[in-house]
Amino acid sequence: MKRRVVVTGLGAVTSLSCQVEDLWKRVLEGQSGIHTLTVFDTTAFKVRFGGDVTGWDPDKYLPPKESKRLDRFSQFALVAAIEAVRDAGIDFTRDDPFRHGVILGSGIGGLNEIETQMTRLLEKGPDKVSVFTIPKLMVNAASGHISIQFGLKGPNCAVATACASATNAMGDAFKAIQYDEADVMVTGGSEAAITPMGISGFSNMRALSTRNDDPTQASRPFDADRDGFVLSEGAGILVFEELEHAKARGAKIYAEVLGYGATADAGHITQPDEHGAGAARAMKQALHDAGLNSDTVDYINAHCTSTPLGDAAETAAIKTVFGDHARRLSISSTKSQLGHLLGASGGVELLLTVLAIRDSVVPPTINLHTPDPACDLDYTPNQAKQRPVLCAMSNSFGFGGHNGSIVVGALRNGKA
Repeated sequence: MKRRVVVTGLGAVTSLSCQVEDLWKRVLEGQSGIHTLTVFDTTAFKVRFGGDVTGWDPDKYLPPKESKRLDRFSQFALVAAIEAVRDAGIDFTRDDPFRHGVILGSGIGGLNEIETQMTRLLEKGPDKVSVFTIPKLMVNAASGHISIQFGLKGPNCAVATACASATNAMGDAFKAIQYDEADVMVTGGSEAAITPMGISGFSNMRALSTRNDDPTQASRPFDADRDGFVLSEGAGILVFEELEHAKARGAKIYAEVLGYGATADAGHITQPDEHGAGAARAMKQALHDAGLNSDTVDYINAHCTSTPLGDAAETAAIKTVFGDHARRLSISSTKSQLGHLLGASGGVELLLTVLAIRDSVVPPTINLHTPDPACDLDYTPNQAKQRPVLCAMSNSFGFGGHNGSIVVGALRNGKA
């Protein structure tokens, strides 16, 4: 029999806030974390705004000697993980370390370090490349440092499936506990791709919004005037725990993880299937894994990034999966406020979905002023909505055709 998995800890680093409850408050108020970029001089760039974590100082959270050995994406991950573990109130030293692990997602990994060391190589020669280059840039650095921080010797790996990375990582962590490979998993995603190369690369492929004169209005999922996504950075980390393990230590339980589905479009390397066939199948698989009918879902935190193709494709996929119930769903894209955190987006968005269940409120999709006729469902425009949220879904879809969906629900009398 599959074991039951619950969420007992949350941690986040975002451009809107680095404290979970403050982040949630700001999201419900419809605040935006998008602004003119501060991490580097963007004067010569086509896109000069995004969701960078302004004023980030890792030394506020980590010993300076340690923070210097971490790329920015690993700093985000470790800080958010420390917060999530603290929130979970778990003491890992009391248990068998081989029963606890880490599975983390990142689409790109240490891009900051790659650019920094490439500059040193070209300007100063090969002997000046840092000895920490490889340990800092590798995608598994973040999961490795989290395991070292807490002495977690169970399953440990990194998932790199572009914008689906965190959701795929959390799905793997969910399965590890379900099938008795672990009792506790620290999971989610981290990304720090707001660099000269990152902005240039996404901008030149025309993936980014170009609203330099109005950054807070730039991320506008489902809106007819959307013109691309807004690049952001940060981390969203959750503690997944086997239900009986959590109950035995009197843990606070936010929600239960019920099901997970993952598919591939096997089509275009960057464009989604226009009918959302792969996305629909991932959602159906997640519901099947959870043993639920589609009409039990109250809310979907959509992947929708504010791109012309992606938002319409996900809307089509939702209609395929939910049929008439699609009109009764509450849907929103919190990327309207936070931008697109790439491989970290699924972690932050599942965190917000869990809080929607806890507080019976649906966060808004801000900047939705001119609805696209192809996007004609209830996207919770501009204001949060109070309603019971007993079951919810979070979607993530990435370049490469990766699709991932997770279903979570309220825990009632020890049963979902």
